[in-house]
Amino acid sequence: MINLQRRIIHAPVTALGSLLERLAGPGDLLWPVDWEPLRLDRPLSAGATGGHGTLRYTVTSYQPGLRVRFEFAAGSPLEGFHELWVRALAPDRAEMVHILVARPRGAMLLFWPLAARWTHQALVADLLDNAERAVTGRVRHPARWSPWVRLLRAVIPVPLAEPAP
Repeated sequence: MINLQRRIIHAPVTALGSLLERLAGPGDLLWPVDWEPLRLDRPLSAGATGGHGTLRYTVTSYQPGLRVRFEFAAGSPLEGFHELWVRALAPDRAEMVHILVARPRGAMLLFWPLAARWTHQALVADLLDNAERAVTGRVRHPARWSPWVRLLRAVIPVPLAEPAP
């Protein structure tokens, strides 16, 4: 499966790149607070390990201010990777992109199409809202959780205060 989400933001690529550099660290303005925290065992760099919720992954590639790739850990319910990157479109306009390229395994074969896909897309939309808000001061078209995502979040509450196992 491939899941791609992107947002064009009216700001220089360097502004978005500085947000990317703080991902999972102090002053992280990207990761949405309404979701399980993204935690890494060290500052964002190649070799850092961690994840969010029960998903574990390793940073396998990191270009500061441009791109980070996370590969899912062996035994994970997903086999593959996800990336977040930024690219300049004009001096005052850039794009932030998140792509998930993975194969579900085990229970995730059923869980992905029923629940995980929808909550994943909502999380990334919230992250893109955060990026736009951080560099422009507003969000032109804020993401809205679908009724299905709101129901899933009510039935499967997200622990926000504790680090991921």
